[in-house]
Amino acid sequence: MKRVDIIVPCFNEGDVIELFFNKTNGIVSKIEGCRFEFIFVDDGSSDDTAVKLKKFSDMHDYVKYISFSRNFGKEAAMYAGLKNSTGDYCVILDSDLQHPPELIEDMLKKIDEGYDCCAANRATRKGDPFLRTFLTRRFYRFINKISEVNMPDGAGDFRMMSRKMVNAVVAMSEVQRFSKGIFSWVGFNTAWIDFENVERAAGNTKWSFWKLFMYALDGITAFSTAPLKLASILGSIISLSSFVYGIWVVFKTVFYGADVPGYASTIILILFIGGIIILSLGILGEYVAKIYMEVKRRPIYIIKDTNIEKYE
Repeated sequence: MKRVDIIVPCFNEGDVIELFFNKTNGIVSKIEGCRFEFIFVDDGSSDDTAVKLKKFSDMHDYVKYISFSRNFGKEAAMYAGLKNSTGDYCVILDSDLQHPPELIEDMLKKIDEGYDCCAANRATRKGDPFLRTFLTRRFYRFINKISEVNMPDGAGDFRMMSRKMVNAVVAMSEVQRFSKGIFSWVGFNTAWIDFENVERAAGNTKWSFWKLFMYALDGITAFSTAPLKLASILGSIISLSSFVYGIWVVFKTVFYGADVPGYASTIILILFIGGIIILSLGILGEYVAKIYMEVKRRPIYIIKDTNIEKYE
């Protein structure tokens, strides 16, 4: 009998967590040939999420939970769940029921066909604000052009992975994590299942526009050095242009005399070049900041409480 671990990151999901567990548990309990275990990861919730997770674990021996000492982010929660899993397969599932648990059985069939991973792909973004949909699609087009790995638009964290793939993902223990890129980078044969976008069953999304923007920035700097190359190219173009313009000024002064007018154009050039310098420093600063965070070797998360006897 195959063992499947369902990893569920949670952050202030007290309004929906019982509905999620009852529905998902009812679905997977009917799947034959597999033993399912839940690994809930409470990402420092300030509501009663942790209390409800403990209640689930007291009632069912196949429910495990991990509570963080504070909010470390969804990436850390997914990593903690994968690192502490022992099943033959692992499924990452959001607790707001936007990931249909009905697809788990279909994912198992794909894995049985020989795939190492079966990922769910949102066929539409129905229900998302227009601006968010537009910017998200532009982000995926942009990052796929500048990155060495392919990240399909609509591909999220909802997926089932074999133990081999889980071990490969866990081996990438970088602090600044971008799992969508990591899943693609490690490779392995992946099958895709389309599903329609689903509204949250309860509660509000924890992803503000600013958090999404910073998450996208993390993805770009984690899987591409194109911004650094762009800064170098811009610097080279400006330096060459300045050299050519300098020759022209000398030539013009020698043969036609000094030209006093040009205050406006000079100011524009100074502002333009200064802006490029600041932009380049900002890009460089993003990569230096990532190096700074990685070399400190701080833990990705800190566990405050868990019922997993041997945890990492």
